[in-house]
Amino acid sequence: MRRRTVPPASVVFVHGIRTSATMWRSQQEYLAERGTPSVAVDLPGHGTRMDEPFTLGEAMHTVDSAVREASGRVLLVGHSMGGLLSTAYAGAEEPAPIAGFIGASCTALPRGAGLAAYRMLAGALNAMPDRGMWLSRRVLDATLPASTRDDFGAGGFAMVAQDAALRALSELDLVAAVPRIGVPTWFVNGQFDQLRTHETLYRRLAPDAEFVIVPRTTHLVTAMRPRVFNAVLELALATLETSS
Repeated sequence: MRRRTVPPASVVFVHGIRTSATMWRSQQEYLAERGTPSVAVDLPGHGTRMDEPFTLGEAMHTVDSAVREASGRVLLVGHSMGGLLSTAYAGAEEPAPIAGFIGASCTALPRGAGLAAYRMLAGALNAMPDRGMWLSRRVLDATLPASTRDDFGAGGFAMVAQDAALRALSELDLVAAVPRIGVPTWFVNGQFDQLRTHETLYRRLAPDAEFVIVPRTTHLVTAMRPRVFNAVLELALATLETSS
């Protein structure tokens, strides 16, 4: 019997708040060695698009355009803010043209007291003479390995776009979106990730999804434990590449 040919997969990466496409360097290097094509987008107000205003509509358009321009079966991967946007995209009322989804550090509902506190902290950092850059760099130096330490800031830090981005996230209806995701899904959280706040709810909303908890890791799981995250990528791609 002739074996059924499965189209090759490609990966679209969506970064978190303040950072840019450069945060995915380790993952893209891994995929290049594997022979898997990938693209990492810059959202409005971030990276190469730092001068653009952040709007939810343009952010979602950026994700959609990258997915539709990618080749083969698409694995969508988002971290933090990018994970929240990608969750909404993957669970849209009209099914997204993706074959799989990985949401990293994003099992939270961006609303209420938690969002207000985050916006207050971001505002306090922006009020500092250097917009909190000294403190941000000290945190990265203390928590990230040398191999990925520069990746988060290589495209610049989008301090100005923070509040608009956080405000826009409150418009996402993730409670409705998560149950609609109809492709293989993995949610990846660091053990001490502050955005695990609604993980239990996500487990109920997505009973078929796999939840990967990375020990001794905080919010920046992709950079703190790049080899572990790359292993999740391998798991997801192997699943897509062997399924009919």
